[in-house]
Formats: sequence, C-alpha cells, structure tokens
Amino acid sequence: MNELMLGNKAAARGLYEAGCSFVSSYPGTPSTEITEEIAKFTEVYAEWAPNEKVAVESAFGASFAGKRSFAGMKHVGLNVAADPVFTISYTGVNAGMVICVADDPGMHSSQNEQDSRHYAIAAKIPMLEPSDSQEAYDFAKLAYEISEEYDTPVFLKMCTRVAHSQSIVHTGERVCPEQVPYEKQPQKYIMMPGNALKRHPIVEERTRLLTEYAETSPVNRIDEGADRSMGIISSSTSYQYVKEAVGEKYPVLKLGMINPLPVKKIKDFAASVEKVVIVEELDGVIETHCRAMGLDVTGKEVFTCLGEFSQNIVAKGLGQAPFEGIKLEEELPGRPPALCAGCPHRGVFYLLKKMKLNVLADIGCYTLGAVPPLSAIDYTICMGASVSGTHGFVKADPEQAKKTVAVIGDSTFMHSGITGLVNIAYNESNATVIILDNSITGMTGHQQNPCTGFNLKGDPCTKIDLESLCRAAGINRVRVTDPYDLEETEKAIKEELAAEEPSVIIARRPCALLKYVKHPGPIKNDPDKCVGCKACMKAGCPALVMKDGKAMIDNTMCVGCRICAQLCKFGALGAED
Repeated sequence: MNELMLGNKAAARGLYEAGCSFVSSYPGTPSTEITEEIAKFTEVYAEWAPNEKVAVESAFGASFAGKRSFAGMKHVGLNVAADPVFTISYTGVNAGMVICVADDPGMHSSQNEQDSRHYAIAAKIPMLEPSDSQEAYDFAKLAYEISEEYDTPVFLKMCTRVAHSQSIVHTGERVCPEQVPYEKQPQKYIMMPGNALKRHPIVEERTRLLTEYAETSPVNRIDEGADRSMGIISSSTSYQYVKEAVGEKYPVLKLGMINPLPVKKIKDFAASVEKVVIVEELDGVIETHCRAMGLDVTGKEVFTCLGEFSQNIVAKGLGQAPFEGIKLEEELPGRPPALCAGCPHRGVFYLLKKMKLNVLADIGCYTLGAVPPLSAIDYTICMGASVSGTHGFVKADPEQAKKTVAVIGDSTFMHSGITGLVNIAYNESNATVIILDNSITGMTGHQQNPCTGFNLKGDPCTKIDLESLCRAAGINRVRVTDPYDLEETEKAIKEELAAEEPSVIIARRPCALLKYVKHPGPIKNDPDKCVGCKACMKAGCPALVMKDGKAMIDNTMCVGCRICAQLCKFGALGAED
C-alpha cells in the first residue's frame, strides 16, 4: 500500500509494523506526532511520561521484560534522558529498543540548536538518520533488527524537515515477534562497578562489529555520477538538497547510519574522486570522522554550522546555479508570535511587568511573556530551571526575594519543577513560585499530562493534585487564583512575596483553545467612551486593535476573558447590555 505520510507518521507506522508493543515519550517539537500516531494502534500500549528520563527508563523496563519498546523526544529532551541512555548502552537490551531523538536546526521551536549525533558517539549507541518519510519507515523497522542482533538500544534521529515533510511510503503488515523470555542476568544488568567494567569491552567490540556492518549496509549507499572531479558525502535533509542542486552530475555517498560511520567505504569513495565535499547540517561530525582518517575534505569552511540548510545554501556551497523562487509583489509584514486571545497567562504577565518583578520563567507557550508589549521575563533556560534558578537567585541575594518569582507551567512542573521545589523547601529559600496551570501541555499541541486526569489515549486516569503535591514537598503556603481576575491575582502575588517563607501560587484557568472550554463570547466596546489612552493595549491581546485612535474588539478572536476591560478606566470595554 502506498500512502503520502509525514515523516513522523511514517516512523510510527514502521515501529508498529516491526512489532513495537510499548511506547513511552514526552512531547517535544518536532518529535511529538510519532507517539500520537502510534497511539492510534490498539495493539500498542502508549503513554506520555512526566519527562524523557522516565520515558527511556520505562521503555527499557519493557525491553527488559521482553517486549519491543520505543521512547521519543526532541533533542533537548535527550539531555534529560542522558543518564539512563549512557548506562543502557552498557547493559544492552533483552527485546529491541529504539530511542527517537528529533533535532531542530534553525530552532523553530527550541532554545538551542544542539546536534544529537554527538550523543550517539559519546554513548556508543548506533544511530540511523532517515532523509525522507520512506526511510523513516524503513529505518524504524531496521532499528529493531540492529537492536536485537547487536544487543543495543538504537537511536533513530529525525529532524524538523524530515519529521514534518511528506513523501510517499510503501507500507506493509504488522509482524509482532514473540515475547523474549525474561531471565535473571545480574552481571549484565546490575551496573555496579565490577559488572560495568566487564561490560565496557563488550560495548567496544559491539562498536567494531557495527562499523563492519556500516561498510556493507544498504543504508549507506553511493549514487553514481559521471563527473568525478567532486564527490559529495551527505545525510538526512542535506542529502535531499544536494540531489536537488547537482542531480546525477557528481557521485554522492549517502549515509543513513551516522554512528558508527564506515571507514573503508568512505576511503574508497574518496579515492574515486578528485575532491571530497561534506554537506551536513549543524556540526561537522562526518567531516571530523573523515579528517581523523587522514582525508583531505572540504566541509565547514564552506557550509556553516549555524542554522538550517536550504536548496540555495547547498547549491551556492557546491558552486551550482541558485534556484529561482517565486517573488511576491509586496513584502509581507512580520508576524511575531504572541499569546493567544484569551490566554490565561496574559493577565499574570501583565501584573508581573506592572509590579516590576524579576521573573525567572520556563519552557512552554508562556515563554511568549517575554515579547512586547508584555516583556515580563528575565530568564528562560530549560525545563524546570525557573524553580531551581529562583532558589539560587534569592539565596545569593536575599534582598531580591521580595521582588522575584519563578513562573512554570503545570506540565513543565511535573516534568522537572518538582525537584526544584523540594530544594526550595529543604534548603529554605524564601522563594515564590507561580504555577501557570492551563490544564494541558499547550506548546506542543494539547497533550495530556499527569495534572489533567486523562492519559495519552484520552481515557480517565489518576489526576495529580498540585496543591497536595506542593504541600507534600514541604511548602506550607499554597493558594489558587484565577488569572482572569487581575485584582485577586495581584493581591495573591503581593501577599506571597511579603511572606517570610516559600510559597506557591497556582494560577488556574484552562487553555483558551481547548475544545471543551466554553467562552462567553466577544465583549462589547464603546468607541464614544474610549479616550485613546491605550492602557488596554498593554496586555498585548491580538483581539484588541486601535482604529482611528480608538480601541476596537475583533469579534472573530475575542473570547470574553475581560482582561482588557479590567484595564480600561473609562468603561469603553466590556460594557453590559
């Protein structure tokens, strides 16, 4: 059967057909849809884990029990999962285990641009890197074969363009292998020093065998070209750009297995051409490998390690004619991202700016509180760092405690904010934490989390009580406020900042875009009462515009949150009938 598929959907289909039985992931763009797609198959158990470390450990537990398993995440999620990843490289697996990591060159939805290939090298774990949807499907199936033949977890490395582009995929049927019997093997799986020392040589031998496999594997192939004056080595989406730029003119060594890389195959290819050019996004991983073999290659001196490539970037670097795109007659205006109309976070950030507080924020759609006109955030680093960082900030300068808050979402708090809160309680810093509880994981497209009361498949499940959890962590002052009520929320922030002990404010209001959330509808505006002071515009709501010097409501966007009405001192907004 042939079907047009997103790369992520194709990977999910490959996992399904390979007999994957257990999936545990944490949502992260651009990897999220893999887990959402495979969850549609009733034969597969699938879950959202609280974080990526838990996801990998859970997937390994399923492999340990003898079922093929999968864990998915984005590149920064692999940082969180690194602890178990490096050690299960030593233990190996029982049934096949695949870990998908999706990089984000160009940082379309990420706080950094790291290259996950370094993790594969450092952890000594094989990594497959597809360049289109068909390969995403094929490599997902192949990953299980490699995993079980070589007793190793296997990385499947996606990137934004492969994950979110479409191409034709030829699919098959699910073949589920029998469950591998569980046997106690303490020397293999108990990683105390004595056992781990004996496992390391096994890992090195496995790498040697996998390097031999890379020499002959069809995932590393040569596309022949008539002009031998230049040979190109590439992988992933860079390979697609290379083929668009040069067609069949030059020979191309296309690498689908990015770790371990072949040696003889690359040397033979280099010997067959006059000049070797490496085209790879982000870091020069293939280039470094080639130079370590003593090859004279051209790479990052031509192709940048910054950002995402395109057809024209690659064409220019290879000395080819640029592609002629369609040019618009008029330049389109910029559309910077903004919190949605009715977003429950807007009122909180408006107040934090108004109160001139130090705001250490976290990863989520609420990071948009950093952009004008709100401009309320001082710091965003990684998941959970708002809470931990606030503890360090006020410990280092206690005078800042009365004017500093941490801001974190409910899903992010469950991911990695809890331990930071425990640290605040245990080491007694006078920190104030605001949990923006919008009852969903918003930034990645409305995934469930432990605070929502529903699992990945939408079935009712245990709902974590944030108030009880915070109290159990040692916080005595825990209160809930409605972020649509500016007066109540400002009062809560002032009181908790004034307290002489740590506190948590839970600003609770569901995401305005959730389908089940009912809104009162657009509020009314009275232009005759508007004096054009623009006080309402300080909230930065996209449903509010100035027209002829008057504030006007866009009825197609307004949900009736009444934040702007609370800012208007003249009754021009939100008047009752």
